[in-house]
Amino acid sequence: MVIHVVVAEDMGLLRGALCAALSREEDMEVVADVEGVGELLTVVRRCRPQVVVLALTPELPDPVEVVARIDVEAPHAAVLAMSPRWSPALVEAALAAGARGLVGKDCSLAELVRAIRALAAGERAIDPAAAIAVLSPPEMPLTPREMDVLRMAAEGLPLKEIAVRLYLAHGTVRNHLSVILRKTGARNRLEAVSRARRNGWL
Repeated sequence: MVIHVVVAEDMGLLRGALCAALSREEDMEVVADVEGVGELLTVVRRCRPQVVVLALTPELPDPVEVVARIDVEAPHAAVLAMSPRWSPALVEAALAAGARGLVGKDCSLAELVRAIRALAAGERAIDPAAAIAVLSPPEMPLTPREMDVLRMAAEGLPLKEIAVRLYLAHGTVRNHLSVILRKTGARNRLEAVSRARRNGWL
């Protein structure tokens, strides 16, 4: 049986390489590839693949929402989610949304092919990196006070309001946010919040 596959990846070069590599497998056929998730459901319903290789984009507010929609609207398609970095929160969210397999973007072609075949056979396929992310979550680098500030920032509160709620000086809150950005490697508050959620700190 030929396994029909849909590839969803926003990076054109990687998407093209994936499609070319998978098409060389005798038991696989890439029936469609899409750049973003906007048209993915329509393509999946039309092409009826056994497996959807879906690159999760951490920058999206809810990177696994489309997984849940595929699970509900196209239950015939098993989702193999790819991510450049798995966190406990992302693993849990992807599996809860209905993903049948998880792989890292740095996995080998042989590993990807094995995972696709497993999903097509009705099995699950969990990348070791994703499993390790659950067993060994990244250490939380923020102090309790910094976490208080980040939680307030996650609510979208301005610096002045955060200062009032935490009984801190405006400058102190600003300093805490600077430290939070440095420790998380984020460029701004929104990115710091996103990274903290992905790592299961919030």
